[in-house]
Amino acid sequence: MNEHQQRVDELIREFGGYWNPFEMLAALMEEIGELADELLKIEGIKENGDPEKLREELGDVMFALSCIANYYNVDLLNALEESVRKYRERDGDRWSGTDG
Repeated sequence: MNEHQQRVDELIREFGGYWNPFEMLAALMEEIGELADELLKIEGIKENGDPEKLREELGDVMFALSCIANYYNVDLLNALEESVRKYRERDGDRWSGTDG
């Protein structure tokens, strides 16, 4: 478990332990919804976007995702490295070369 996940684990244990898996999934989905709402604001689809709020929502998504990963003993940094490798090998010729 990486350092970030260890800090999350310490806090969750201090609060009494992890929720059930589907409760954690529901929390993650709620945070993703809040992230989506903030993106809509920043992109001008809704009013009053705030980059600091976007940062906060991304952090909340990471926290909720870390809880699920910790519950299942998955190191998120290793999982991310594997995903980057997979996308590089599988999709290397698909990217347009623009940074969006």
